[in-house]
Amino acid sequence: MSDIDSPQERSSHSSASFSGDVLKLVSGTTVALMIGVLTSPVIARLFGPEPIGIFALLSSITGIFASVFTLEYELAIMLPKDIGDSANLLVGTIGISSLFSLLTVPLVWFCGPSVAHLLNAPLLAKYLWLVPLLLFFGGVTSGHPALNIWAGRTHRFTQISITRITGTITSAVATLVVGLAGFNTSGGLIAGSIVGSIVTPLMLGWQILRQDYRLFLETVRFSKIWENLKHYHKFALYSTPSALMNTVSWQAPSFLLSAFFSTATVGFFALSNQLLNVPMNLIGASFSQAFFSHATIANRDGVLATFVESTFCRLVEYSFFPILMLAVIGKDLFLVVFGTRWVEAGVYVQILSLWMVFWFVSSPMSQLVNVLEKNEFFFRWNIVALVTRVSSIWVGGILGSSYLAMIFYSVSGALVYGYLSVWIIMKAGCSWRRISKSVLQNLVIFAPAGGAVFLLKLVQPFAWVSVVVSIFLVCIYYIYRFKDEYQLRRILLRVKNLIGKVNL
Repeated sequence: MSDIDSPQERSSHSSASFSGDVLKLVSGTTVALMIGVLTSPVIARLFGPEPIGIFALLSSITGIFASVFTLEYELAIMLPKDIGDSANLLVGTIGISSLFSLLTVPLVWFCGPSVAHLLNAPLLAKYLWLVPLLLFFGGVTSGHPALNIWAGRTHRFTQISITRITGTITSAVATLVVGLAGFNTSGGLIAGSIVGSIVTPLMLGWQILRQDYRLFLETVRFSKIWENLKHYHKFALYSTPSALMNTVSWQAPSFLLSAFFSTATVGFFALSNQLLNVPMNLIGASFSQAFFSHATIANRDGVLATFVESTFCRLVEYSFFPILMLAVIGKDLFLVVFGTRWVEAGVYVQILSLWMVFWFVSSPMSQLVNVLEKNEFFFRWNIVALVTRVSSIWVGGILGSSYLAMIFYSVSGALVYGYLSVWIIMKAGCSWRRISKSVLQNLVIFAPAGGAVFLLKLVQPFAWVSVVVSIFLVCIYYIYRFKDEYQLRRILLRVKNLIGKVNL
Protein backbone atom coordinates (compact mmCIF):
# COMPACT_ATOMS: atom_id res chain seq x y z
CA MET A 1 0.00 0.00 0.00
CA SER A 2 1.56 3.27 -1.09
CA ASP A 3 1.22 6.76 0.21
CA ILE A 4 0.60 9.41 -2.40
CA ASP A 5 1.84 12.34 -0.40
CA SER A 6 5.29 12.12 -1.93
CA PRO A 7 7.66 15.06 -2.46
CA GLN A 8 6.94 14.93 -6.17
CA GLU A 9 3.21 15.22 -5.63
CA ARG A 10 3.56 17.90 -2.99
CA SER A 11 5.12 20.10 -5.65
CA SER A 12 2.61 19.20 -8.33
CA HIS A 13 0.34 22.09 -7.53
CA SER A 14 2.98 24.41 -8.98
CA SER A 15 1.99 26.50 -11.95
CA ALA A 16 3.93 24.39 -14.43
CA SER A 17 2.51 21.08 -13.21
CA PHE A 18 -1.05 22.38 -13.00
CA SER A 19 -0.79 23.89 -16.48
CA GLY A 20 0.61 20.63 -17.79
CA ASP A 21 -2.27 18.58 -16.42
CA VAL A 22 -4.79 21.10 -17.71
CA LEU A 23 -3.14 20.94 -21.12
CA LYS A 24 -3.41 17.17 -21.20
CA LEU A 25 -7.13 17.47 -20.60
CA VAL A 26 -7.61 20.50 -22.85
CA SER A 27 -5.78 18.90 -25.76
CA GLY A 28 -8.00 15.84 -25.71
CA THR A 29 -11.09 17.92 -25.12
CA THR A 30 -10.09 20.22 -27.99
CA VAL A 31 -10.06 17.34 -30.46
CA ALA A 32 -13.37 16.04 -29.10
CA LEU A 33 -14.99 19.47 -29.33
CA MET A 34 -13.63 20.07 -32.81
CA ILE A 35 -15.40 16.89 -33.88
CA GLY A 36 -18.59 17.98 -32.13
CA VAL A 37 -18.49 21.52 -33.56
CA LEU A 38 -17.81 20.29 -37.10
CA THR A 39 -20.57 17.68 -37.03
CA SER A 40 -23.23 19.63 -35.11
CA PRO A 41 -24.40 21.74 -38.12
CA VAL A 42 -24.87 18.56 -40.18
CA ILE A 43 -26.66 16.77 -37.33
CA ALA A 44 -28.88 19.82 -36.67
CA ARG A 45 -29.89 19.96 -40.33
CA LEU A 46 -30.42 16.18 -40.54
CA PHE A 47 -32.67 15.85 -37.49
CA GLY A 48 -34.24 19.25 -36.72
CA PRO A 49 -35.45 20.86 -33.47
CA GLU A 50 -38.03 18.25 -32.34
CA PRO A 51 -35.80 15.12 -32.35
CA ILE A 52 -33.04 17.12 -30.66
CA GLY A 53 -35.62 18.25 -28.11
CA ILE A 54 -36.66 14.65 -27.37
CA PHE A 55 -33.02 13.65 -26.95
CA ALA A 56 -32.47 16.63 -24.63
CA LEU A 57 -35.41 15.53 -22.47
CA LEU A 58 -34.06 11.95 -22.27
CA SER A 59 -30.64 13.34 -21.32
CA SER A 60 -32.23 15.56 -18.68
CA ILE A 61 -34.11 12.68 -17.05
CA THR A 62 -31.00 10.49 -17.09
CA GLY A 63 -28.95 13.37 -15.70
CA ILE A 64 -31.26 13.76 -12.72
CA PHE A 65 -30.91 10.09 -11.81
CA ALA A 66 -27.15 10.24 -12.49
CA SER A 67 -26.74 13.08 -10.01
CA VAL A 68 -27.51 10.73 -7.10
CA PHE A 69 -26.58 7.28 -8.38
CA THR A 70 -23.12 7.37 -6.75
CA LEU A 71 -24.22 9.22 -3.58
CA GLU A 72 -21.38 11.61 -4.55
CA TYR A 73 -18.77 9.29 -3.02
CA GLU A 74 -16.66 9.65 -6.16
CA LEU A 75 -15.73 13.15 -4.95
CA ALA A 76 -14.07 11.61 -1.89
CA ILE A 77 -11.74 9.45 -4.01
CA MET A 78 -9.35 12.39 -4.38
CA LEU A 79 -9.04 13.13 -0.65
CA PRO A 80 -7.35 10.21 1.23
CA LYS A 81 -3.57 10.35 1.63
CA ASP A 82 -3.38 6.57 1.29
CA ILE A 83 -4.18 5.44 -2.24
CA GLY A 84 -5.52 2.15 -0.85
CA ASP A 85 -8.36 4.05 0.80
CA SER A 86 -9.08 5.71 -2.56
CA ALA A 87 -9.21 2.30 -4.23
CA ASN A 88 -11.79 1.10 -1.69
CA LEU A 89 -13.85 4.24 -2.30
CA LEU A 90 -13.72 3.62 -6.05
CA VAL A 91 -15.01 0.07 -5.73
CA GLY A 92 -17.65 1.13 -3.22
CA THR A 93 -18.84 3.92 -5.49
CA ILE A 94 -19.15 1.63 -8.51
CA GLY A 95 -21.09 -0.88 -6.40
CA ILE A 96 -23.52 1.77 -5.21
CA SER A 97 -24.06 3.11 -8.74
CA SER A 98 -24.66 -0.36 -10.19
CA LEU A 99 -27.28 -1.14 -7.53
CA PHE A 100 -28.98 2.20 -8.11
CA SER A 101 -29.14 1.57 -11.87
CA LEU A 102 -31.03 -1.68 -11.24
CA LEU A 103 -33.47 0.04 -8.88
CA THR A 104 -34.48 2.53 -11.58
CA VAL A 105 -35.81 -0.25 -13.87
CA PRO A 106 -39.23 -0.66 -12.17
CA LEU A 107 -39.48 3.09 -11.58
CA VAL A 108 -39.05 3.90 -15.27
CA TRP A 109 -41.33 1.02 -16.28
CA PHE A 110 -44.30 2.19 -14.18
CA CYS A 111 -43.83 5.98 -14.26
CA GLY A 112 -42.44 6.53 -17.76
CA PRO A 113 -45.75 7.08 -19.64
CA SER A 114 -46.99 9.54 -17.02
CA VAL A 115 -43.76 11.53 -17.18
CA ALA A 116 -43.94 11.75 -20.99
CA HIS A 117 -47.55 12.94 -20.79
CA LEU A 118 -46.72 15.54 -18.15
CA LEU A 119 -43.92 16.93 -20.31
CA ASN A 120 -46.20 17.19 -23.36
CA ALA A 121 -43.81 14.84 -25.20
CA PRO A 122 -45.58 11.52 -25.97
CA LEU A 123 -42.71 10.32 -28.21
CA LEU A 124 -40.42 10.36 -25.17
CA ALA A 125 -42.20 7.35 -23.62
CA LYS A 126 -40.74 5.05 -26.30
CA TYR A 127 -37.16 5.72 -25.18
CA LEU A 128 -37.32 5.95 -21.39
CA TRP A 129 -36.36 2.26 -21.05
CA LEU A 130 -32.82 3.39 -21.96
CA VAL A 131 -32.42 5.35 -18.73
CA PRO A 132 -31.21 2.40 -16.55
CA LEU A 133 -28.76 1.34 -19.27
CA LEU A 134 -27.33 4.84 -19.58
CA LEU A 135 -27.06 5.12 -15.79
CA PHE A 136 -25.08 1.88 -15.59
CA PHE A 137 -22.50 3.37 -17.96
CA GLY A 138 -22.40 6.70 -16.20
CA GLY A 139 -25.21 8.70 -17.77
CA VAL A 140 -24.83 10.67 -20.98
CA THR A 141 -21.54 12.19 -19.87
CA SER A 142 -17.96 11.50 -20.95
CA GLY A 143 -17.72 8.44 -18.72
CA HIS A 144 -18.47 7.04 -15.29
CA PRO A 145 -17.71 9.82 -12.76
CA ALA A 146 -15.83 7.53 -10.37
CA LEU A 147 -13.56 6.28 -13.16
CA ASN A 148 -12.76 9.82 -14.23
CA ILE A 149 -11.98 10.90 -10.67
CA TRP A 150 -9.72 7.85 -10.18
CA ALA A 151 -7.83 8.68 -13.37
CA GLY A 152 -7.37 12.22 -12.08
CA ARG A 153 -6.33 10.89 -8.64
CA THR A 154 -3.56 8.86 -10.28
CA HIS A 155 -2.66 11.75 -12.63
CA ARG A 156 -3.53 9.81 -15.79
CA PHE A 157 -5.00 12.78 -17.57
CA THR A 158 -3.79 11.53 -20.96
CA GLN A 159 -6.01 8.45 -20.62
CA ILE A 160 -9.01 10.66 -19.91
CA SER A 161 -8.27 12.67 -23.04
CA ILE A 162 -7.86 9.65 -25.31
CA THR A 163 -11.04 7.95 -24.13
CA ARG A 164 -12.93 11.22 -24.44
CA ILE A 165 -11.81 11.59 -28.06
CA THR A 166 -12.67 8.01 -28.89
CA GLY A 167 -16.13 8.28 -27.38
CA THR A 168 -16.84 11.53 -29.22
CA ILE A 169 -15.70 10.12 -32.57
CA THR A 170 -17.77 6.98 -32.08
CA SER A 171 -20.88 8.94 -31.16
CA ALA A 172 -20.48 11.47 -33.99
CA VAL A 173 -19.87 8.84 -36.64
CA ALA A 174 -22.78 6.69 -35.46
CA THR A 175 -25.15 9.69 -35.43
CA LEU A 176 -24.09 10.81 -38.91
CA VAL A 177 -24.43 7.30 -40.34
CA VAL A 178 -27.91 6.92 -38.87
CA GLY A 179 -29.01 10.35 -40.11
CA LEU A 180 -27.55 10.00 -43.60
CA ALA A 181 -29.17 6.56 -43.88
CA GLY A 182 -32.54 8.24 -43.58
CA PHE A 183 -33.41 7.48 -39.96
CA ASN A 184 -34.01 11.16 -39.15
CA THR A 185 -36.17 10.48 -36.12
CA SER A 186 -35.72 10.90 -32.39
CA GLY A 187 -34.88 7.20 -32.13
CA GLY A 188 -32.15 7.49 -34.75
CA LEU A 189 -30.58 10.48 -33.02
CA ILE A 190 -30.72 8.81 -29.61
CA ALA A 191 -29.24 5.55 -30.91
CA GLY A 192 -26.31 7.32 -32.51
CA SER A 193 -25.66 9.72 -29.66
CA ILE A 194 -25.54 7.21 -26.80
CA VAL A 195 -22.91 4.99 -28.42
CA GLY A 196 -20.11 7.20 -27.14
CA SER A 197 -21.62 7.17 -23.65
CA ILE A 198 -21.14 3.42 -23.57
CA VAL A 199 -17.75 3.21 -25.31
CA THR A 200 -16.01 5.83 -23.14
CA PRO A 201 -16.46 4.24 -19.67
CA LEU A 202 -15.75 0.78 -21.07
CA MET A 203 -12.41 1.95 -22.46
CA LEU A 204 -11.42 3.89 -19.35
CA GLY A 205 -12.55 1.08 -17.03
CA TRP A 206 -10.50 -1.48 -18.96
CA GLN A 207 -7.37 0.69 -18.80
CA ILE A 208 -7.76 1.26 -15.06
CA LEU A 209 -8.34 -2.43 -14.40
CA ARG A 210 -5.34 -3.44 -16.52
CA GLN A 211 -2.99 -1.01 -14.77
CA ASP A 212 -4.25 -1.12 -11.17
CA TYR A 213 -5.71 -4.59 -10.68
CA ARG A 214 -2.85 -5.61 -8.32
CA LEU A 215 -3.51 -2.58 -6.13
CA PHE A 216 -7.21 -3.48 -5.98
CA LEU A 217 -6.45 -7.12 -5.13
CA GLU A 218 -4.08 -6.13 -2.33
CA THR A 219 -6.07 -3.31 -0.74
CA VAL A 220 -9.79 -3.67 -1.45
CA ARG A 221 -11.71 -5.34 1.36
CA PHE A 222 -15.38 -5.08 2.24
CA SER A 223 -14.51 -3.86 5.74
CA LYS A 224 -12.28 -1.11 4.27
CA ILE A 225 -14.98 -0.11 1.78
CA TRP A 226 -17.49 0.25 4.59
CA GLU A 227 -15.00 2.10 6.79
CA ASN A 228 -14.26 4.68 4.08
CA LEU A 229 -17.90 5.11 3.15
CA LYS A 230 -18.69 5.89 6.79
CA HIS A 231 -15.71 8.25 7.10
CA TYR A 232 -16.84 10.33 4.13
CA HIS A 233 -20.54 10.13 4.93
CA LYS A 234 -20.91 13.91 4.50
CA PHE A 235 -20.77 13.44 0.75
CA ALA A 236 -23.81 11.19 0.87
CA LEU A 237 -25.56 13.29 3.51
CA TYR A 238 -25.03 16.77 2.04
CA SER A 239 -23.46 16.51 -1.41
CA THR A 240 -26.02 14.03 -2.78
CA PRO A 241 -29.12 16.18 -2.19
CA SER A 242 -27.02 19.16 -3.21
CA ALA A 243 -26.06 17.48 -6.49
CA LEU A 244 -29.67 16.44 -7.05
CA MET A 245 -30.89 19.99 -6.63
CA ASN A 246 -28.11 21.29 -8.86
CA THR A 247 -28.98 18.81 -11.61
CA VAL A 248 -32.71 19.40 -11.33
CA SER A 249 -32.07 23.14 -11.58
CA TRP A 250 -30.03 22.51 -14.75
CA GLN A 251 -32.60 20.19 -16.31
CA ALA A 252 -35.74 22.03 -15.18
CA PRO A 253 -35.63 24.49 -18.12
CA SER A 254 -35.97 21.61 -20.62
CA PHE A 255 -38.94 20.15 -18.72
CA LEU A 256 -40.69 23.49 -18.26
CA LEU A 257 -40.04 24.67 -21.82
CA SER A 258 -41.54 21.41 -23.07
CA ALA A 259 -44.57 21.71 -20.80
CA PHE A 260 -45.23 25.41 -21.52
CA PHE A 261 -44.19 25.58 -25.17
CA SER A 262 -43.03 22.58 -27.28
CA THR A 263 -40.27 20.01 -27.81
CA ALA A 264 -39.02 22.24 -30.65
CA THR A 265 -38.41 25.01 -28.09
CA VAL A 266 -36.47 22.48 -26.02
CA GLY A 267 -34.43 21.74 -29.15
CA PHE A 268 -33.60 25.43 -29.58
CA PHE A 269 -32.57 25.67 -25.94
CA ALA A 270 -30.52 22.47 -26.16
CA LEU A 271 -28.55 23.62 -29.22
CA SER A 272 -27.93 27.06 -27.70
CA ASN A 273 -26.64 25.38 -24.55
CA GLN A 274 -24.45 23.11 -26.65
CA LEU A 275 -22.73 26.11 -28.22
CA LEU A 276 -22.40 27.94 -24.90
CA ASN A 277 -20.93 24.79 -23.39
CA VAL A 278 -18.08 24.72 -25.93
CA PRO A 279 -15.76 27.03 -23.94
CA MET A 280 -16.80 25.34 -20.69
CA ASN A 281 -16.11 21.87 -22.07
CA LEU A 282 -12.91 23.00 -23.74
CA ILE A 283 -11.31 24.85 -20.85
CA GLY A 284 -13.61 24.94 -17.83
CA ALA A 285 -14.12 21.19 -17.41
CA SER A 286 -10.39 20.55 -17.83
CA PHE A 287 -9.60 23.24 -15.25
CA SER A 288 -12.17 21.72 -12.90
CA GLN A 289 -10.74 18.21 -12.96
CA ALA A 290 -7.12 19.34 -12.64
CA PHE A 291 -8.09 22.03 -10.10
CA PHE A 292 -9.61 19.45 -7.75
CA SER A 293 -6.43 17.40 -7.73
CA HIS A 294 -4.00 20.30 -7.30
CA ALA A 295 -6.13 22.40 -4.95
CA THR A 296 -6.26 19.46 -2.53
CA ILE A 297 -2.46 19.45 -2.39
CA ALA A 298 -2.20 23.26 -2.32
CA ASN A 299 -4.54 23.33 0.68
CA ARG A 300 -2.34 20.85 2.54
CA ASP A 301 0.73 22.97 1.85
CA GLY A 302 -0.84 26.32 2.78
CA VAL A 303 -0.66 27.97 -0.66
CA LEU A 304 -4.33 27.72 -1.60
CA ALA A 305 -4.91 31.49 -1.91
CA THR A 306 -2.17 31.97 -4.50
CA PHE A 307 -3.29 28.93 -6.47
CA VAL A 308 -6.99 29.91 -6.56
CA GLU A 309 -6.16 33.51 -7.42
CA SER A 310 -4.01 32.46 -10.37
CA THR A 311 -6.65 30.02 -11.61
CA PHE A 312 -9.41 32.65 -11.37
CA CYS A 313 -7.42 35.15 -13.46
CA ARG A 314 -6.64 32.52 -16.08
CA LEU A 315 -10.32 31.58 -16.39
CA VAL A 316 -11.26 35.23 -16.85
CA GLU A 317 -8.61 35.64 -19.55
CA TYR A 318 -9.74 32.57 -21.47
CA SER A 319 -13.49 33.15 -21.25
CA PHE A 320 -14.54 36.80 -21.32
CA PHE A 321 -13.67 37.65 -24.92
CA PRO A 322 -15.28 34.69 -26.78
CA ILE A 323 -18.38 34.53 -24.57
CA LEU A 324 -19.07 38.26 -24.83
CA MET A 325 -18.55 38.03 -28.59
CA LEU A 326 -21.29 35.39 -28.70
CA ALA A 327 -23.60 37.93 -27.07
CA VAL A 328 -23.03 40.18 -30.09
CA ILE A 329 -23.22 37.68 -32.97
CA GLY A 330 -25.23 34.73 -31.60
CA LYS A 331 -28.21 35.17 -33.92
CA ASP A 332 -26.04 35.70 -37.02
CA LEU A 333 -23.86 32.72 -36.12
CA PHE A 334 -26.79 30.32 -35.94
CA LEU A 335 -28.27 31.69 -39.16
CA VAL A 336 -25.02 31.10 -41.06
CA VAL A 337 -23.99 27.78 -39.52
CA PHE A 338 -27.26 25.98 -38.75
CA GLY A 339 -29.78 27.58 -41.12
CA THR A 340 -32.88 29.76 -40.82
CA ARG A 341 -34.94 27.36 -38.67
CA TRP A 342 -32.32 27.61 -35.89
CA VAL A 343 -32.25 31.43 -35.60
CA GLU A 344 -34.35 31.22 -32.42
CA ALA A 345 -31.54 29.27 -30.74
CA GLY A 346 -29.11 32.06 -31.70
CA VAL A 347 -31.27 34.59 -29.86
CA TYR A 348 -31.21 32.34 -26.79
CA VAL A 349 -27.40 32.32 -26.95
CA GLN A 350 -27.27 36.12 -26.93
CA ILE A 351 -29.57 36.29 -23.92
CA LEU A 352 -27.79 33.56 -21.93
CA SER A 353 -24.27 34.93 -22.47
CA LEU A 354 -24.54 37.18 -19.38
CA TRP A 355 -25.06 34.18 -17.13
CA MET A 356 -22.44 32.16 -19.01
CA VAL A 357 -19.63 34.56 -18.05
CA PHE A 358 -20.25 34.06 -14.32
CA TRP A 359 -20.84 30.34 -14.71
CA PHE A 360 -17.61 29.74 -16.62
CA VAL A 361 -15.43 31.45 -14.03
CA SER A 362 -17.00 30.06 -10.86
CA SER A 363 -18.03 26.53 -11.82
CA PRO A 364 -14.55 24.97 -12.31
CA MET A 365 -13.42 26.33 -8.96
CA SER A 366 -16.54 25.18 -7.13
CA GLN A 367 -14.52 22.03 -6.41
CA LEU A 368 -13.06 24.12 -3.59
CA VAL A 369 -16.25 23.24 -1.69
CA ASN A 370 -15.16 19.60 -1.70
CA VAL A 371 -11.52 20.41 -0.96
CA LEU A 372 -12.52 22.37 2.14
CA GLU A 373 -15.34 19.89 2.89
CA LYS A 374 -17.87 22.74 3.07
CA ASN A 375 -20.66 20.50 1.84
CA GLU A 376 -23.29 22.30 3.90
CA PHE A 377 -22.69 25.55 2.02
CA PHE A 378 -23.10 23.91 -1.36
CA PHE A 379 -26.34 22.33 -0.15
CA ARG A 380 -27.78 25.74 0.71
CA TRP A 381 -26.41 27.34 -2.46
CA ASN A 382 -28.04 24.67 -4.63
CA ILE A 383 -31.41 25.32 -2.98
CA VAL A 384 -31.15 28.94 -4.11
CA ALA A 385 -30.00 27.91 -7.61
CA LEU A 386 -32.89 25.48 -7.97
CA VAL A 387 -35.55 27.93 -6.81
CA THR A 388 -34.29 30.79 -9.01
CA ARG A 389 -33.97 28.68 -12.16
CA VAL A 390 -37.35 27.02 -11.84
CA SER A 391 -39.02 30.33 -10.95
CA SER A 392 -37.41 32.08 -13.93
CA ILE A 393 -38.69 29.62 -16.53
CA TRP A 394 -42.02 29.24 -14.75
CA VAL A 395 -42.71 32.98 -14.79
CA GLY A 396 -41.68 33.20 -18.45
CA GLY A 397 -44.00 30.30 -19.24
CA ILE A 398 -46.93 31.88 -17.39
CA LEU A 399 -46.32 35.09 -19.36
CA GLY A 400 -46.25 33.07 -22.58
CA SER A 401 -42.82 34.22 -23.75
CA SER A 402 -39.77 31.98 -24.15
CA TYR A 403 -37.63 35.13 -24.53
CA LEU A 404 -38.72 36.42 -21.12
CA ALA A 405 -38.06 32.98 -19.66
CA MET A 406 -34.50 33.11 -21.03
CA ILE A 407 -33.95 36.67 -19.76
CA PHE A 408 -35.10 35.80 -16.23
CA TYR A 409 -33.00 32.62 -16.34
CA SER A 410 -29.88 34.50 -17.44
CA VAL A 411 -30.16 37.32 -14.90
CA SER A 412 -30.90 35.01 -11.97
CA GLY A 413 -28.03 32.72 -13.02
CA ALA A 414 -25.61 35.65 -13.16
CA LEU A 415 -26.58 36.68 -9.62
CA VAL A 416 -26.36 33.16 -8.18
CA TYR A 417 -23.03 32.30 -9.79
CA GLY A 418 -21.70 35.76 -9.03
CA TYR A 419 -22.30 35.05 -5.36
CA LEU A 420 -20.52 31.69 -5.70
CA SER A 421 -17.50 33.48 -7.19
CA VAL A 422 -17.39 35.88 -4.25
CA TRP A 423 -17.62 32.98 -1.75
CA ILE A 424 -14.75 31.12 -3.44
CA ILE A 425 -12.53 34.21 -3.46
CA MET A 426 -13.24 34.95 0.20
CA LYS A 427 -12.76 31.37 1.44
CA ALA A 428 -9.47 31.02 -0.43
CA GLY A 429 -8.24 34.37 0.90
CA CYS A 430 -7.48 35.80 -2.55
CA SER A 431 -6.48 39.40 -3.28
CA TRP A 432 -9.53 41.39 -4.39
CA ARG A 433 -7.22 43.94 -6.00
CA ARG A 434 -5.71 41.43 -8.42
CA ILE A 435 -9.10 39.82 -9.14
CA SER A 436 -10.72 43.19 -9.93
CA LYS A 437 -7.78 44.25 -12.08
CA SER A 438 -8.02 41.06 -14.15
CA VAL A 439 -11.77 41.48 -14.76
CA LEU A 440 -11.41 45.17 -15.71
CA GLN A 441 -8.48 44.53 -18.05
CA ASN A 442 -10.38 41.87 -19.96
CA LEU A 443 -13.47 44.03 -20.30
CA VAL A 444 -11.32 46.86 -21.67
CA ILE A 445 -9.71 44.49 -24.19
CA PHE A 446 -13.09 43.27 -25.42
CA ALA A 447 -14.83 46.67 -25.66
CA PRO A 448 -13.30 47.96 -28.94
CA ALA A 449 -13.62 44.58 -30.68
CA GLY A 450 -17.21 44.04 -29.55
CA GLY A 451 -18.13 47.62 -30.45
CA ALA A 452 -16.63 47.28 -33.93
CA VAL A 453 -18.58 44.09 -34.65
CA PHE A 454 -21.80 45.67 -33.38
CA LEU A 455 -21.36 48.67 -35.67
CA LEU A 456 -20.53 46.34 -38.56
CA LYS A 457 -23.87 44.58 -38.03
CA LEU A 458 -25.66 47.93 -38.29
CA VAL A 459 -24.05 49.13 -41.53
CA GLN A 460 -24.16 45.94 -43.65
CA PRO A 461 -26.94 43.34 -44.11
CA PHE A 462 -24.93 40.14 -44.52
CA ALA A 463 -24.78 37.94 -41.43
CA TRP A 464 -21.74 36.00 -42.62
CA VAL A 465 -19.58 39.15 -42.66
CA SER A 466 -19.95 39.84 -38.94
CA VAL A 467 -19.49 36.13 -38.16
CA VAL A 468 -16.22 35.93 -40.14
CA VAL A 469 -14.90 39.15 -38.60
CA SER A 470 -15.80 37.95 -35.09
CA ILE A 471 -14.05 34.61 -35.56
CA PHE A 472 -10.99 36.45 -36.88
CA LEU A 473 -10.95 38.74 -33.83
CA VAL A 474 -11.31 35.80 -31.43
CA CYS A 475 -8.34 34.08 -33.13
CA ILE A 476 -6.27 37.26 -32.87
CA TYR A 477 -7.19 37.53 -29.21
CA TYR A 478 -5.98 34.02 -28.40
CA ILE A 479 -2.79 34.55 -30.37
CA TYR A 480 -2.22 37.63 -28.22
CA ARG A 481 -2.94 35.67 -25.05
CA PHE A 482 -0.66 32.81 -26.01
CA LYS A 483 2.16 34.77 -27.63
CA ASP A 484 4.33 34.46 -24.53
CA GLU A 485 2.93 31.08 -23.46
CA TYR A 486 5.53 28.39 -23.58
CA GLN A 487 2.70 25.90 -23.09
CA LEU A 488 1.11 26.74 -26.47
CA ARG A 489 3.57 24.50 -28.28
CA ARG A 490 2.71 21.74 -25.84
CA ILE A 491 -1.00 22.13 -26.61
CA LEU A 492 -0.42 21.77 -30.33
CA LEU A 493 1.98 18.86 -29.87
CA ARG A 494 -0.42 17.10 -27.50
CA VAL A 495 -3.32 17.48 -29.94
CA LYS A 496 -1.18 16.11 -32.76
CA ASN A 497 -0.06 13.12 -30.68
CA LEU A 498 -3.59 12.33 -29.51
CA ILE A 499 -4.93 12.44 -33.06
CA GLY A 500 -2.16 10.07 -34.07
CA LYS A 501 -3.01 7.65 -31.25
CA VAL A 502 -6.71 7.67 -32.15
CA ASN A 503 -5.92 7.00 -35.82
CA LEU A 504 -3.80 4.05 -34.78
